[in-house]
Amino acid sequence: MLSSSITKRALVGACSFILLASCVHKKYETPIAKNTQQPDKILFDSAMHDIEHGRYEVARISLQTLMNTYESSEYLAKAKLAIADSWFREGGSNGLGQAEAEYKDFQLFYPQMEEAAQAQNRICDIHYKQMDKSDRDIIQTLRAETECKDLIIQYPNSKFVPEATQKLREVQESLAAHEFIVGDFYHGRQMNPAAANRLNALVDQYPLYSQAALSLYEAGDSYSKMGPRFRKQAGDMFSRIVRDYPLSPQVKLATKRLQDMELPVPAPSQAALERAKWEQENFKKLSMTQRTMNVIKSAPDLSHAAHSGPPTMTDPKKTLPASIPLTNTLVENSAPASGDGAPPAGKTDITVNPPSAETTTGTALEKKPADTANQPLPTNRDKEIEQMKAKQKKLQDKAAKKAKKKPQPSDQTAPAAAPAATTPAAPSTTAAPAAPSSQL
Repeated sequence: MLSSSITKRALVGACSFILLASCVHKKYETPIAKNTQQPDKILFDSAMHDIEHGRYEVARISLQTLMNTYESSEYLAKAKLAIADSWFREGGSNGLGQAEAEYKDFQLFYPQMEEAAQAQNRICDIHYKQMDKSDRDIIQTLRAETECKDLIIQYPNSKFVPEATQKLREVQESLAAHEFIVGDFYHGRQMNPAAANRLNALVDQYPLYSQAALSLYEAGDSYSKMGPRFRKQAGDMFSRIVRDYPLSPQVKLATKRLQDMELPVPAPSQAALERAKWEQENFKKLSMTQRTMNVIKSAPDLSHAAHSGPPTMTDPKKTLPASIPLTNTLVENSAPASGDGAPPAGKTDITVNPPSAETTTGTALEKKPADTANQPLPTNRDKEIEQMKAKQKKLQDKAAKKAKKKPQPSDQTAPAAAPAATTPAAPSTTAAPAAPSSQL
């Protein structure tokens, strides 16, 4: 009984502590701290007090009254920013949406103020806090990436840039994980062109991704299964692992694949080696409670995100799988092939041999063995085609076995067919006299 009462008191104390903590509101930093008794100052201070105590609707009414009544007040810009902050503190999908609209309005009316960078930082936070896991909808993650990039580009000297840069690394970690899930799915089902295209483009766009070495290894493995035509691409993937990710677990596997392909093994980059060592030394392992919360919450696990290196500031490029043939793509930055200004011929996967002199004179053209460039393009259905061929072969073997088991006609039935063959021959003797009449 005593232990149960102690347990109950502990639970009640913990619940009361949580309720008290939820009721405590963070103090609002007043932008202007003048000690005056002007009416606009009184309205502004009253609104700040309401925001600190969670009375957001009352605070917004006071701030809106200030803006409508005192159009030349020095608190006008601060009041507009405070309205956006009240929506941001209120939270929820509706509150965050209203906050983003208010922050955008503040940037539109006061682009030169120092608080404009703060407004952009809050917009980045709005989408950063609403990110889902990497295997779910990534619309908020994409918006967070865009807003963090805008902060770094538009306000490069702001104090919020280092914070936004780290957020951008974490956001791109989640986006890269989303791409890796899709590429790994294709690789596991032997859809080699799709897997190689997705994983290769992933590392090109997000080189700071924690699983970039694994992505390159699966891309190189997919290229190696697409035939000797893509031997160079496979070697490039394995070489990048050794050169750019020297401390990753895939280095030994990539080195062995390069040796089996009789390709040179590159030396690791010194800059990449130093960055990898720094990341390992500064990595903070999650506790048991944090790992449990990562399973429960909807936000992505960003514990493996990089903390050094510049994040990608360019938009991803559109790429095509190797199973899609190229069609008349003009070579960039190339001079015209002829003097009349005609564009140069594009690089295509469909080659046409020009007719030779023997062909024009009618003689047969000798067949030459096809090189690797003229080999057929790979497809994403290699596994299905192999299964279909195996199924057809199995059906053919089964039909052949049934044909062997079918009984053949015996020798005893052969004489019985003789009278049937002689019966139609009897009228031939009577029809012989009719031959002279046909000659007449």
